[in-house]
Amino acid sequence: MILHPPAGSVKTRRRIGRGQGSGNGCTSGKGNKGQKSRSGYSEKIGFEGGQMPLSRRIPKIGFNNKKFSKEYQIVNIGEINNKYDEGDVVDYEALLKKGLVTKKSPYVKLLAKGEITKKLNIVVSKASKKAIELVEKAGGKVEIKL
Repeated sequence: MILHPPAGSVKTRRRIGRGQGSGNGCTSGKGNKGQKSRSGYSEKIGFEGGQMPLSRRIPKIGFNNKKFSKEYQIVNIGEINNKYDEGDVVDYEALLKKGLVTKKSPYVKLLAKGEITKKLNIVVSKASKKAIELVEKAGGKVEIKL
């Protein structure tokens, strides 16, 4: 059995500037003279031939809150239940040690995916109502600390 690509899937490279008979000789498909035919030519992104570019014609208005927004890392109660023992205090440092969060952001949000059976004290930045309800039902406590 010979392994090879299907017919027509690999195109042969077209060598330009190698004589009239090749079909791509003489000016190598660049036309006659001028800036765009020279070697090393590349037009700046957004350049419009000296005309004021669109990016500079359109007014810049408005405000974006992305710079000031907080990015929350999500942790589910099921993951916490599997990694911690009864009575443990689960905060950002503890989650970091177990590998449930990264150093990317210190803000953690607790969500209700999974089941919790252990009594745990959880300290997070945000938590869903259902997650708080399930932790308290198991005898634990959720403390929200920014």
